[in-house]
Amino acid sequence: EVQLQASGGGMVQPGGSLRLSCAVSGVTLDDYSISWFTQAPGKERAGVACINYNTENTYYADSVKGRFTISRDSGKNTLYLQMNSLKSEDTAVYFCQMGNTRGQGTLVTVSS
Repeated sequence: EVQLQASGGGMVQPGGSLRLSCAVSGVTLDDYSISWFTQAPGKERAGVACINYNTENTYYADSVKGRFTISRDSGKNTLYLQMNSLKSEDTAVYFCQMGNTRGQGTLVTVSS
């Protein structure tokens, strides 16, 4: 059974940083493309970043380019999202998704 578990969220002031983690079990992370999405109150789900399984190419939403970095640790079978220069509009529940499998999210709140 494939399971994804996101962690690392919290409250941070504008301009601050957080690193989210997504622990993957049941499959080898390197064999799949995987993405981070957000779900904010009153808004539709939005893609944030994606890493391709075989090319290691990464893709970012325009709103986070230059501020967020997606990466993975094959040894730990874990996906990361380094978020810098956070803005209030980044506030959302962040979750990782691989194919049709979506993990439980972690809440990020950016507020002064």
